[in-house]
Amino acid sequence: MKTSTCEPAPIPPCPPPAARATVVSSWPPPADTAPEWTAPSTSSKKALELYGAPVYVRKEIVHNKFVVESLTKRGAIFVQETDEVPEGARVVFFCARRLPGRPRGSRHPPPRHDRRDVPARDQGAPEAVRFAKEDYDIILVGHQGHEEVEGTFGEAPDHIQVVGTPDEVDNVVVRDPSRVVWISQTTLSVDETRETVDRLRQRFPQLIDPPSDDICYATQNRQGAVKHIAPQVDVMVVVGSANSSNSVRLVEVALEAGAGAAYRVDKADELDEAWFEGARTVGLTSGASVPEILVRDVIEWLQERGFPTVEVARTETESTTFALPRDLRADLKSAGMAPARPHAPRVAGPNHTK
Repeated sequence: MKTSTCEPAPIPPCPPPAARATVVSSWPPPADTAPEWTAPSTSSKKALELYGAPVYVRKEIVHNKFVVESLTKRGAIFVQETDEVPEGARVVFFCARRLPGRPRGSRHPPPRHDRRDVPARDQGAPEAVRFAKEDYDIILVGHQGHEEVEGTFGEAPDHIQVVGTPDEVDNVVVRDPSRVVWISQTTLSVDETRETVDRLRQRFPQLIDPPSDDICYATQNRQGAVKHIAPQVDVMVVVGSANSSNSVRLVEVALEAGAGAAYRVDKADELDEAWFEGARTVGLTSGASVPEILVRDVIEWLQERGFPTVEVARTETESTTFALPRDLRADLKSAGMAPARPHAPRVAGPNHTK
């Protein structure tokens, strides 16, 4: 299966009509087929449909307030750790990784569980384990405190150092400069890792690249789209939650790329009419885990306030899909509820950081 590349295709400049809303979306589906749920939340939704409430979910399945609240209303119970789950209950995992200080085998799920696998975010930990076994020093490029970073670090704490910014590269200490490898938090874009990796390579010329493309294609695609459209808009609106690092970063990218102003909202109700006074063009994008219904609500809000025309700026076509957990697929099949078209596995793309 062909996957998306990270270099946005050229798009002709938009003509200068009267007031309009420009939608920035990597995959704008037709209105009658727009999904209400994003891939990372589908396992929880399917588990609730199949098994009934309650279904326990370890931590937030996606960093989106609307999705979490919707799952809660359906009967999902969010917990921080699996030891909060009653004996025998079903639990959906965001990812199954250990935190620092926990020995191997410390995950302790209940007797029956449905693990929530996220293939696009499940590369860093196995690679860290493999390089640690080969006694490499591993540089993990990512944000301190992020769950994925903590989980990957916990797989090999004696071999991993976390680097969040280019300036932190100077503090890295390795045993053998010829045996250093870097891996990345998968929700970072190419731009967010490139400068740090370049600094690492200046210090360690024999730095080894990860064997697979860890960069989140959805994050990179949205940032590429925002960079294209930002110089053409007076105001950029990003739909996404405050705890979504890629949504917060989209606001910064819009301002850096030339948008007159940029704001982040969870939903249309949070928009302020004062933001759009004097504006003729409004850009609109969303974080990677935002349901399309929230984007459409913002479009309707704008249309009701003088921005009647919507122009879709498509920079990428995202065709990648992800599989439901194996146990859940088997149970759905047994119950006659299996999807008509199974999800295709993700195929790793090229390394865009070189």
